[in-house]
Amino acid sequence: MNITITEGAQNYLAGLLEKQDVPGMAVRMFIQQPGTPYAETCLAYCRPEEVNETDEILDFANIRFYIEKTSVPFLDEAFVDYATEKMGGQLTIKAPNAKMPKVTADSPIQDQINYVLYSDVNPGLAAHGGEVKLIEVLEGNIAVLQFGGGCQGCSAVDLTLKDGVEKTLMDKVPGLNGVKDATDHTVTDNAFM
Repeated sequence: MNITITEGAQNYLAGLLEKQDVPGMAVRMFIQQPGTPYAETCLAYCRPEEVNETDEILDFANIRFYIEKTSVPFLDEAFVDYATEKMGGQLTIKAPNAKMPKVTADSPIQDQINYVLYSDVNPGLAAHGGEVKLIEVLEGNIAVLQFGGGCQGCSAVDLTLKDGVEKTLMDKVPGLNGVKDATDHTVTDNAFM
């Protein structure tokens, strides 16, 4: 687990814990709605009775952090800092993998596909108000995708699927053998073209 919590952030949070006047009080760190576009990194007080046996623990000289087990892959490379400013201070939390955990060649194929869709494919489709998501992976490693937004019903969706999405996925996800579109393209309400 690679999480950086600066000394300034440790001291600031330890000061907040002292004001709670609860022996053994710590900080819980977790991601709300991990792996989604709505993911949010959260810090909360953690009383001794709220500790879970599956929590990961980060110990520092003056503070302890409990990391929710399900949030661990999404908190990889997280950075927590406290910067003093003229009017007080600012606690900042950056978790670059909160919306989509970092994947490796050993990650499940679904995670690899979702990572490529989120980081490489959807930013391009968003320019046309579109998106694509993974519905399932069929036997034989065939990805079933569903287009939405401006892509649903778009006259260029076949070209986008074959020359864009499928090519990108096949190049970047080893073991993927094909892509199918499960979208109902007769619905053209928001189609880009």
